[in-house]
Amino acid sequence: MLGMASSANQVRIIAGRWRGRKLAFPAAEGLRPTPDRIRETLFNWLTGLVSGARCLDMFAGSGALGFEAASRGAGNVVMLERNPVVVQALQASRDRLESDAIEIHAADATQWVRGCDIPFDLVFLDPPFSDSRLLADSIAALEAGHCVKPGARIYLETPKWAPLPGIPDNWIQEKAKVAGEVGYYLYRRKPDEPG
Repeated sequence: MLGMASSANQVRIIAGRWRGRKLAFPAAEGLRPTPDRIRETLFNWLTGLVSGARCLDMFAGSGALGFEAASRGAGNVVMLERNPVVVQALQASRDRLESDAIEIHAADATQWVRGCDIPFDLVFLDPPFSDSRLLADSIAALEAGHCVKPGARIYLETPKWAPLPGIPDNWIQEKAKVAGEVGYYLYRRKPDEPG
């Protein structure tokens, strides 16, 4: 049962309609929930942009970012996760919150976004730190697909010592910060050039 997990395997929703709710997640390789402090800063950066937004959580893991966005009024949150045990935990959390705004797909994120044809307003991109190529592959997949609206915000989370992979020319960095061992960044996608 979700309520029976140890506190080490829970994430707390910071604000919104589910403020203070704790959601359980299983121990899984590479699963690293975004810490409360970083989530709070991120959603402060996104003030005024979350309500009604269409959000993509590419490496959902614990669901910390996606559930937080839904709690704060996102219109639709799509969570991608390929580990079947983690997918089950995400589904159980969604059911417990009784949310119709959250879709969970058992999928490889980079493959899924390449076939995406409905663009998102917000993209959360915090792949496991254990695979150094995953962030670069994910950025390339986002640009190859049609997942990112012009003007959309893209959040990146990396090990602080890791150089950022090739960021597309049409992504403008708006924010950057380091907390502990994590570097995190907010980008805005420029509108497409005419012609």
